[in-house]
Amino acid sequence: MPSPLYQHIYVLVKQIPPGQVTSYGRLAQKVGTTPRVVGFALAALPENSDVPWQRVINSQGRISSRGDSARSALQRELLEAEGVRFDLSGRVVLAD
Repeated sequence: MPSPLYQHIYVLVKQIPPGQVTSYGRLAQKVGTTPRVVGFALAALPENSDVPWQRVINSQGRISSRGDSARSALQRELLEAEGVRFDLSGRVVLAD
């Protein structure tokens, strides 16, 4: 069973609507931790989780690769399927 902190992070991530993103830092501020801990919490999710982890990106508006190019490609694919657009440099195009 995840820690109460991780559970809180998961509840917040589940509130991000399809087609929208937030950053590790924004989530961290809301729960009183660091962006790195948010990343650890999302990395700890089981593969069949219903937490939409793909909707969390870094503060530069990019997917954090974490050295796993297949997972990064999956994250981009999932986001694009939700209607999220990326610019030519790989940054999420935020709605006006």
